[in-house]
Amino acid sequence: MKRNTLMFALIIVVGISLAVTANAKVIKWKMTSTWPPSISLIEADQAFVKAVNHLCKGKLQIQFFSGGTLMPSYEVFDAVSNGVIQASGDWPNYWAGKDRVFDSLGSYPMGLTPMDYLLWIYSAKGLDIYQEAYGKFGMYYLVTGITPMECGIRSNKPIKTLADLKGMKIRMSGKTQGHLLKDLEAAQVAMAGQEIYQAMQKGTIDACEFSSPSSDWGMGFAEVTKFWAVPGWHQPASVMGVMINKKAWEELDPELQQTVQYAAKVATLEFLSKQYYDVIEYTDKFIDKGIEINNYPAEDLERVQSLINKHTEEIAKEEPLFKKSMQSQIEFRKKFAKWREMEGPFGFGYNPKTYPDLDK
Repeated sequence: MKRNTLMFALIIVVGISLAVTANAKVIKWKMTSTWPPSISLIEADQAFVKAVNHLCKGKLQIQFFSGGTLMPSYEVFDAVSNGVIQASGDWPNYWAGKDRVFDSLGSYPMGLTPMDYLLWIYSAKGLDIYQEAYGKFGMYYLVTGITPMECGIRSNKPIKTLADLKGMKIRMSGKTQGHLLKDLEAAQVAMAGQEIYQAMQKGTIDACEFSSPSSDWGMGFAEVTKFWAVPGWHQPASVMGVMINKKAWEELDPELQQTVQYAAKVATLEFLSKQYYDVIEYTDKFIDKGIEINNYPAEDLERVQSLINKHTEEIAKEEPLFKKSMQSQIEFRKKFAKWREMEGPFGFGYNPKTYPDLDK
């Protein structure tokens, strides 16, 4: 009798458990991106969606739509803010027209490097600045990837010094970057990444920049340019992320929110390591194609630093949140200054002047 009672109780418990599981609400999100499939930066969004759908075990499912398939890329900010869709991948600087703080969160001329951004965001409370910036527009934000240094300027005439930029029409993103080009007597031309190839081909613009070597190669820049000026002082790194509608975020329970946060960190690691490793293959591809690489002299980079300091000071006078963001970044860099000096050539990577011959 006792055995039958226990068995009956077990059946009831299992039945209730299965019923709860069957009736559990699956949360479904639609997510898009600023990037079309032809631009490798979309890989940050794809890595995030993959990680969420795997780690959330069916409790949250994200259906992903490539950039341009649901709406034009420039509309995604308002679409997420207004709850038309739950999420979208982005690059913060695209929204500098809404608040200048965004100009400091995706990249900044002579600014944070990839490792700087990683440490500042996750260990120096930089992520709090993103939440404050996007929170003003009803969104929650997670970082999903960081690129290596942006390639630099590509052109069909050699650029060996800043003086060579004079009079050139250059496709370059970023509001502050535009001010710098004006200082250098060049003209900033704004256009979507998909339009750059044709603009270079037709001579509508004289030079361009976009992103990492893998992105630039995939966009066909080796076919329409001959010269490559480095380093990419205009964007020492770029942060990719996902905008999430605040109401949709708050509908997730705390455990699910934490899982999504972990998914974003997984995506960041996957994207950063892949983008960085890809520079080997795609830099070689440009070189093999006959692209000539020229380096700016040290004094030119010092001049850019002087110019960007001036603009940063001017913007900070008018934009409180921008000032807060830049103060946080500057304090972070100052704290690391001594250690950077001590690291010497062993900071991110060391290029030995000689290597052992292991075939002797």
